[in-house]
Amino acid sequence: MKYGIWNVAEPEMGAVNALVSSGYSPLTSMILSSRGIGSQQEARNYLSCDAPMPDPFLMTDMALAAGRVGLALANGEKIAVFGDYDVDGITATCLLTSFLRRQGGDVVSYIPGRLEEGYGLNPIAIRQLHSEGVKLIITVDCGITAVAEAEMCRELGIDLVITDHHECKEVLPSAVAVVDPHRPDGGYPHKNLSGVGVAFKLAAALCGSQEEVLAEYADMVCLGTVADVMLLQGENRVFVVRGLELLRNTRRPGIAALMNECGCAPESVNAASIGFMLAPRINAAGRMGQIELAIELFLTDDPHRAAEVARALCELNRSRQAVESEIYDQAIAMLPAGQVPDAIVLADESWHQGVVGIVASRIAEEFCCPTFLICLDGEHGKASSRSHGGFNLFASLTTLSPLLESYGGHELAAGFTITRGNIPEFRRQISQLAAGFYTDDTPRTSLDIDCAIQPEMLTIGGIESLNVLEPCGSGCPKPVLMMQGLTIERISIVGSGRHMRLRLRRGRMGFNAIYFSASPESASIAMGDLVDIAFVPQINEFRGERSVQMNVLDIRPSCSAQVSTEMSHYLALQKNRLTTQDAAALYPSRNTLATVWRYLASVPAPRIQESPICLCRKIVRWSGAPLGLAQMMVCLDIFRDVGLLQTHRHHKQLILTLTPGTKKADLNDSTTLQQLLRVKES
Repeated sequence: MKYGIWNVAEPEMGAVNALVSSGYSPLTSMILSSRGIGSQQEARNYLSCDAPMPDPFLMTDMALAAGRVGLALANGEKIAVFGDYDVDGITATCLLTSFLRRQGGDVVSYIPGRLEEGYGLNPIAIRQLHSEGVKLIITVDCGITAVAEAEMCRELGIDLVITDHHECKEVLPSAVAVVDPHRPDGGYPHKNLSGVGVAFKLAAALCGSQEEVLAEYADMVCLGTVADVMLLQGENRVFVVRGLELLRNTRRPGIAALMNECGCAPESVNAASIGFMLAPRINAAGRMGQIELAIELFLTDDPHRAAEVARALCELNRSRQAVESEIYDQAIAMLPAGQVPDAIVLADESWHQGVVGIVASRIAEEFCCPTFLICLDGEHGKASSRSHGGFNLFASLTTLSPLLESYGGHELAAGFTITRGNIPEFRRQISQLAAGFYTDDTPRTSLDIDCAIQPEMLTIGGIESLNVLEPCGSGCPKPVLMMQGLTIERISIVGSGRHMRLRLRRGRMGFNAIYFSASPESASIAMGDLVDIAFVPQINEFRGERSVQMNVLDIRPSCSAQVSTEMSHYLALQKNRLTTQDAAALYPSRNTLATVWRYLASVPAPRIQESPICLCRKIVRWSGAPLGLAQMMVCLDIFRDVGLLQTHRHHKQLILTLTPGTKKADLNDSTTLQQLLRVKES
């Protein structure tokens, strides 16, 4: 199992029937009900793609910002739009640059070099823009923490207008205007705008018509909103729906060329294809130190040049992937074996600053803990961090700010600078904060599933009916379904050994499934297994034929609904909180002990490395005897007690090393067995 817990919601049948009566399909109605939606009006509100867009002037300082920018346009002052090097920042920069130029403005775009300058407004950029005669700097997707930089602008006679969407600190920069929906003194109703969303609001305030600006720039707003994983509710849903319409009939040569280069069909572009196909290639420009390519992609009117830029971005993305793999391997090798960390803090001089954020995200997901990767340069380091399980990075960095030179970001992703000497103390303190956060005994990985369904519900028509949920993303995710009791009829390895195709059957109905980045070994499955599948339903089109396909997220044995209960008994044993019931459930018979030992002894290698559930499945297949996961773990503990083997954990895997030359041992000497017997008989 990839996820420790499957959180399967249960539809309320009264609500389901009401939604079906309103015209929604049975499958759509079940999903909506599972998400707490019980009436036609609630469904309309949840799915609405035409919510009203609030007045931009509801944002604090918007009138001041629009007034100063309007004055700069009227007076012919040189304006710099200063952005960030991710998709959100790039689209915000290009939107505002294009809009102001259309108003007759003398405008330059400036996005700092990720490697040379780092994130946000900085002295190098300010001095350069001052030397070029810039009188007004407008930040987009950055600036909310630029207190010192704002003072520098004032000293040089440059006016500063800040537009941002990141969390505010207690002290705001001293600027002409600070526009941020997160301002505590603000009254804007939607806090979850992206950076490009705030830039759009400024353009709309200047134009006087949100509709006019949206008709021209919805594609950019859509790209930035989706790429920054903003909540797709309220006006963000409007941005994305309108933006997808523009993308399907794009007038921008750069976007058309990029979709063509990466095989993204314009007519079928959606939020998923933005997130997985377009955004990584646009991001590659900033990550690999060629941000000018991304700016040119959006601003060029030359189709020939657009095609060249698109090819270059795709090549940069391939280079990024290679560097990412190298850093990931290095980081994994640095982790101490046999430990499950509360937080991971690693540093290295050779790491690429533009890529460590992606690697941090991968490691955080794999190890189920917040991860901080620091790129060292002399006595200083720049870090990218990613959260896991709801751990608030921004709040934690605020707590530890005395150890940092600077920091910023969100709950889930943040960056900071730190001196080399402070890293050990930072590691210690952030691990303490994480340990305090993860206080319960539940696994840190969980999968939210909308509902369990019967096979007859999974039809092409049923899946097509789910299109009413689009656009899917944060706040309105792709439907995740579960089907129980499926037999694996066939397993095929595809994608150069990286993925699996499965043929599954339940009764008279058969289904095709694809499981990406998985193998029979990693998933611990074999033909003939009876399994439950968690999946995203999709329609596969191949050579003109359409068929139902499961995009598998996780697989578990059909009997594993009891695994969580079983493991709660085992956790009680580990924490010396055994009840009589726990001890009785865990106490292994002599036959169980013999079965487990015979399997271990049959393995040719003296060292076994498996996830616990994979090992349990293999023993069951080998022996044909039933075996619970918790009982297997108890058996291993008993064997360890009497010196038959050594055990330790590395990441999600269990490493067993059989003691050479050991023929016999008295299992009654095991402290684990003695404890179970004592409690069981008490």
